[in-house]
Amino acid sequence: MESPPLDPPVEDVAPTAAILTGYDEQHLVTYLRLLDADAEGADWQEVTRIVLHIDPAHEPERARRAWESHLARARWMTEKGYRHLLHGGAPH
Repeated sequence: MESPPLDPPVEDVAPTAAILTGYDEQHLVTYLRLLDADAEGADWQEVTRIVLHIDPAHEPERARRAWESHLARARWMTEKGYRHLLHGGAPH
C-alpha cells in the first residue's frame, strides 16, 4: 500500500462496506484526524470546516452527514478495518 494523501477531498458520505475500500486507504489520515479531534472534544463544526473542508454555516446538513459518517468509519477502522490493512489492504 502506498502512503495515503495527507488531505484528500472527501465524499458527502463515507463508505459503509464490511471490507476496507480504496476510499478508506486514501482517507486514513482523515480518519486519524477525526479520531484525534473527537478524543479532544473538538466542536464538530470546526472539525468539519478544517478536516473535511465543508462549511457547516453554508451546508449544515451536508456537513453534519459527512462528519458523522466519516467519524463512524474512522471508528470502524479501529475496531475491524485495521485487520484488512494487516492482510494487504483493500481488494483491487
